[in-house]
Amino acid sequence: MASVNKVILVGNLGADPETRYLPSGDAVCNIRIATTDRIRDKTSGEYKESTEWHRIVFFGKLAETAGQYLKKGRQVYVEGRIRTNKWQDKEGNERYTTEIIGNEMKMLGSREGMGSPSASEGEYGGSMPSAPAAGASRQAPAKKTPSFEDMDDDIPF
Repeated sequence: MASVNKVILVGNLGADPETRYLPSGDAVCNIRIATTDRIRDKTSGEYKESTEWHRIVFFGKLAETAGQYLKKGRQVYVEGRIRTNKWQDKEGNERYTTEIIGNEMKMLGSREGMGSPSASEGEYGGSMPSAPAAGASRQAPAKKTPSFEDMDDDIPF
């Protein structure tokens, strides 16, 4: 039987990313994001918020991008898989840490600290952002939408 281990989160960073490098030179970036649920209490009718914190780890180029562009408070979309690590503390007790291994990340919200806010949001699924093309401020020429009159009359049926 096949199985699926996939996580999709949209939340806000609780702290700036922590980036380090392995002896191989590969980057590893750790972030913590908070997701909040709003639930209506059946007895009082009031809304109550419940916040959950998630540990996320990025590797390689995506780790470098996350470390460079993410900041505390920034909203982010993350896709990945759950991994639980088992280890022993100083007293010999078994401990567990559950984290998400991120394989896709998209920055949401405004681009604070990156110039003026933009209507289009950054998407960094492992690749670095590209520089704006020369003349990007000019509008592209309007394309003519096809119409019924544009169709060729030599239809073979």
